[in-house]
Amino acid sequence: MEQIRRHVLVSGRVQGVWFRQSCRQEAEARGVGGWVRNLPDGRVEAVFEGTREAVTDMVSWCKSGPPRAEVHSVESYEETPAGEQGFTVC
Repeated sequence: MEQIRRHVLVSGRVQGVWFRQSCRQEAEARGVGGWVRNLPDGRVEAVFEGTREAVTDMVSWCKSGPPRAEVHSVESYEETPAGEQGFTVC
């Protein structure tokens, strides 16, 4: 099955609202590899790698995030798959 990779940047009230941990749980439930971390400028950065459907679902999930998040925008960039295994909160 074809694997794809997306690099995303999420803006808004996305730090201090359980975004990274929720993202890990959502990614693991879909079998998506990659990582998520907070950036100093207040955004959240993540990489998702897996099937097209699963990665597309994760990018869509980022548009709302967990209940306490207020997402203003999601930038998504396609990258070459790197063989990510497991999902890490950095």
